[in-house]
Amino acid sequence: MTKQSILAIGAGVLVVVVATTAVDILLHLTGVLPAMGQPLSDGLAVLASSYRLVISIAGAWLTARLAPDRPLWHAVRLGYVGPLLGLIGVAATWNAGLGPRWYPISLAVLAIPQCWLGGTIYERWPARR
Repeated sequence: MTKQSILAIGAGVLVVVVATTAVDILLHLTGVLPAMGQPLSDGLAVLASSYRLVISIAGAWLTARLAPDRPLWHAVRLGYVGPLLGLIGVAATWNAGLGPRWYPISLAVLAIPQCWLGGTIYERWPARR
């Protein structure tokens, strides 16, 4: 893997982590989400899953855009980071009572498909042609 490939994937990880953290903080501060350490309801977990999905697709699009070649390949490689982080989240929160158990599992399971979608959107973007 080239330096440019690593930078493209790293940029995608950075965008996803920073954007989801910023949205989390904003929603906690505005009272949409409960205080840190308090459990999420199913409905709020769906909300969190929804914005994470959109942000992850955007991060994968960016990774594909910055890739030196094979944009979809790079976007999917970004997706490989998701299950790793998701499984860490599952292990860390399983018995913590912070929300529904399906939530961290869904983050791990959806990581690769949503990154595939972000890369596919980039590849089919009309301006790219």
